[in-house]
Amino acid sequence: MSAGRAGGAAESRVLAAAAARGLTVGVAESLTGGLVAAALVGVPGASAVLRGGVVAYATDLKAALLGVDADLLAARGAVDPDVAAQMALGIRRATGADVGLATTGVAGPDPQDGHPPGLVYVAVAAPRPAAGAGVEVVTRRLDLTGDRPAVRAGAVAAVLALAVEML
Repeated sequence: MSAGRAGGAAESRVLAAAAARGLTVGVAESLTGGLVAAALVGVPGASAVLRGGVVAYATDLKAALLGVDADLLAARGAVDPDVAAQMALGIRRATGADVGLATTGVAGPDPQDGHPPGLVYVAVAAPRPAAGAGVEVVTRRLDLTGDRPAVRAGAVAAVLALAVEML
């Protein structure tokens, strides 16, 4: 993961691919706490593509700021693939972006809501390449190892990699 250096490969590729398609990007983060947005902002020229981001660390903010279904959050908690997908869609609405990136999970060191540290879901919501083909949402489950910084770094790398694949 290259969030600590300016203009790392994955974040540069996300921004270049989005720019090539005339798309903008928004970021919804939980466990990564702004690291995805920071990685993107580290790339010169990011302002041409990045609309903004929301760090919805508290579960209730996922509903209030991103429109994640409150009943879903109550039933399954924040560490869930459908929550990640709704976060990615929600950040598109909240920022007016074409592409939404989202991270949610357990950074550790302790379990959360019965989920082990390292369980992470990332999601990307992006327009399908064919005009008028709607929005595609892809969610990935990650089972990351390592300490809290390693889990957070792995989540950043994974959501950027997924965005590169989709764009």
